[in-house]
Amino acid sequence: MPRASTLLMIFAAAIFALALGVYFGGGQIKSTPKTTTSIAEGIEKAAIDRLFASQWHDADETPINFAQWRGKTLVVNFWATWCPPCLEEMPAFARLQTKYAKSSTPGDVQSGVQFVGIALDSAENVRDFSKRSPINYPLLMGDAQGSDFARALGNPRLALPYTLLIAPNGRAHLTRLGGISEQELDALLRQMTGT
Repeated sequence: MPRASTLLMIFAAAIFALALGVYFGGGQIKSTPKTTTSIAEGIEKAAIDRLFASQWHDADETPINFAQWRGKTLVVNFWATWCPPCLEEMPAFARLQTKYAKSSTPGDVQSGVQFVGIALDSAENVRDFSKRSPINYPLLMGDAQGSDFARALGNPRLALPYTLLIAPNGRAHLTRLGGISEQELDALLRQMTGT
């Protein structure tokens, strides 16, 4: 009997170790409360150029060309409906989108700030979320393309939320893994736009 209980304990420990390995290193999309901010020096301009050359669609299958936002200060946020920190920061993003949209020169599509959400989630979930919580900035469907872009833009683990600030010159300015406060993002946007 001691041998059976020893084998059972070894089996349980192996299952536990496997579960930890999948959770911490399995390459799956994860929601993380840990916050990491960095100056976006490691993101190649070619990855951002590919982003601007890409075409996406929203949850209703409407095609959207990313190039329409070239020349703006961009806040690109990778998110999912099942990610609590993602949902917590979205109302602040909406308030800042309203605030900085007013700072644009009327008729000048090449100025101002544009928030863009890229959902690593299903279209059905995003449609349901949008009905409950209307957001005033575009929510694009990431599909497999979204995961590829998240990796290329500095998020190899695909943890969420992940936010990238892109300057009007097309250079990555800053990345944030984890939630970002409205006050901190507002200060960064004021600095980037000179307002």
